[in-house]
Amino acid sequence: MKAAVIYQKGEMPQYTDFPEPVVENPDEVLVTVKAVAIKHFDKGRAAGTHYSSEKNQTTGQVPGGDGVCLLPDGTRVYGMGVSGMLAQKATINKNRMVKLPDGLSDAEAASLPNAIIGAAMGLRFKAEIQPGDVVLINGATGFTGRVAIQIAKHYGAGKVIATGRNQQSLNELLALGADEVISVLQDDEQFTTQIKTIHAQTSIDIVIDYLWGHTAEMILACLKGEGSFTNRTRYVSVGSMGGDIIQLSAANLRSVDLQLSGSGLGAWSKKQVGLVFSEILPEMFQLAVEGRLKVETVNVELENIAGLWDLDVPGGKRLVVMI
Repeated sequence: MKAAVIYQKGEMPQYTDFPEPVVENPDEVLVTVKAVAIKHFDKGRAAGTHYSSEKNQTTGQVPGGDGVCLLPDGTRVYGMGVSGMLAQKATINKNRMVKLPDGLSDAEAASLPNAIIGAAMGLRFKAEIQPGDVVLINGATGFTGRVAIQIAKHYGAGKVIATGRNQQSLNELLALGADEVISVLQDDEQFTTQIKTIHAQTSIDIVIDYLWGHTAEMILACLKGEGSFTNRTRYVSVGSMGGDIIQLSAANLRSVDLQLSGSGLGAWSKKQVGLVFSEILPEMFQLAVEGRLKVETVNVELENIAGLWDLDVPGGKRLVVMI
């Protein structure tokens, strides 16, 4: 079969022949792959920089953790790969797949799950979002942040504040459901003044953070109390595009009713992961069919993977490889 193969960590994948994967247990099924989204998660695992990546991979590796595929009977599903998905054939886990509704394109279906999981798991299970909650999404101009805005509103958020770098992209977020936007490119004083003003007017209940780093330090400092009763804020780290390490004052933690947690592989229970496939993804796929969850993709062909792996996709779109 043809596949994208990485032979050394950090190198570009090559379009080449590769052995077809073999089903190794009754929980697996061999599928024909139709579309795979390229995400920071996939790149990090392939480069060995993500905490879940294999450390001692020495042979050729097919990247891609999930995608849209056809079962042997022709049923179209989204599935999580046992083998790498950027190939004509792959094996997936029978317990980690979702039948796709008519009206949802292969590209849309491939692009959505990673962003849905990142947003929905944090909002629903870590932050326990309630109707009317004020939600701040830090780093919302990317693909995942845009999806998070829409899911937060679907889950009943009373107000969504979005931060990001690109002002044009920030303005576009208003049409997706954001109520206020804040640029992270302004100086620290201006940024924190805006956050503090919003928090004073309508207390921030939830922070979904895709950036971490210095912006997280500033947001946490804005939540700091002064010795009186404070609003309970659930702060959920989902990504670290702005840096992996922060400085956090102990006084900051003691002065505010703050719940600080992360949402990612290893942070969810088996029951919660099961709900991803039985409830969350089917619901969100249907929202997309109905036009209530909107995304944009840039579609490319597998044979061009070497030149497209590091393609800078603008405007909050997702790169999807069609196979």
